[in-house]
Amino acid sequence: MRIGVYLAHPRPGSFNHALFEAVVAELRAHGAEVLAHDLCAEGFPPVLTAGETETVRASDEAPDPQVALHRAEVATLDALVLVHPNWWGMPPAVLAGWVQRVLVPGVAYKLGSADGEPVGLLTAGRALVLNTSDTPADREDGEFGDPLQRVWAACVLPYVGVDNLLRVVFRIVSDSMELDRAECMRQSRSKDVVMPFFFFFFFLIFFFFFYMNASA
Repeated sequence: MRIGVYLAHPRPGSFNHALFEAVVAELRAHGAEVLAHDLCAEGFPPVLTAGETETVRASDEAPDPQVALHRAEVATLDALVLVHPNWWGMPPAVLAGWVQRVLVPGVAYKLGSADGEPVGLLTAGRALVLNTSDTPADREDGEFGDPLQRVWAACVLPYVGVDNLLRVVFRIVSDSMELDRAECMRQSRSKDVVMPFFFFFFFLIFFFFFYMNASA
């Protein structure tokens, strides 16, 4: 099983880095082929160029070699993992730029009709999103409407063909003690987070495209 794991956090040693490393290690321990990308450390260029907005470009037509690599890779994945903090109800800029430059027409989707209804092209049928937040859950939902849930579950992933999303939010990170963080790390490596990918994989083999829906 080929899984892309993407981290969007600029500070080495952050809790997001620890989550990223834990998930990568756990997936590899279960035999997955993991393509792990620390987008900030790799210097991924997030700024969309004018030329990229003018036409549909295939993965080999990207103006930047890193962007071309990511476009080529994402088209081959069986699942996606995204690790990032909640900043102003948005993903960090590097991940927003990754979405805009990598999940492009001809790679991640195509427009199937004149009214703009998309046809997702990605073979990654499911995604795991791990978020950190300093906002209590009741306020996130009641006052802000959980914008990251809308971003991933409604605006981005279904558009490119990823219909099954498991999202886990770790909060409140700024006030957490080491014991709390240790528990979050345990959760990030638990079967409830990691194993849905492998349930999918084995059911895909033995039941021919029939798989169990993961619940958040």
